[in-house]
Amino acid sequence: MNAKTVDETQIVMAQQMMPHDANPYGNVHGGVIVKLIDTTGGVVALRHAGRNVVTASIDRLDFLQPAFVGDILILKASLNLVGSSSMEVGCRVEAENPITGQVRHAASAYLTYVALDADGRPTAVPPLTLQGPEQTRRNAQAAQRRGLRLAERRNEAAMDRAGRPGQ
Repeated sequence: MNAKTVDETQIVMAQQMMPHDANPYGNVHGGVIVKLIDTTGGVVALRHAGRNVVTASIDRLDFLQPAFVGDILILKASLNLVGSSSMEVGCRVEAENPITGQVRHAASAYLTYVALDADGRPTAVPPLTLQGPEQTRRNAQAAQRRGLRLAERRNEAAMDRAGRPGQ
């Protein structure tokens, strides 16, 4: 399995927000943004794995600025970390006012995807080749997040075995 670079699989997607994307306040509904983030991140993971992928988790999602009807959402996603079958993708969402040209950083997220074989089981993905200090920094930060996710899962499993109240 040949290694791939971040640049080979990164993607930029754009979509104009319409009235049906709005919440009762007139802002773009957070769920619409989440779906676009997941779709964009999934394309990156699919391009890297070369096979079907599923979303395993959204590690972090921060809404930073509102997006409005008429804005063009620009989603930029790339790989941060690759494991044996899983991949962490970072996604940045920018909201551009097409009239004024003003661009706002609307949201950021980290998502984990798992590649699946024909039977729907996790399967190996190509390794990731890092190029430059920025990709190396992102990879190191992603490895720390992965360590925290795994520790949290172990802690939750131990709590489940001990019987959490209300469970």
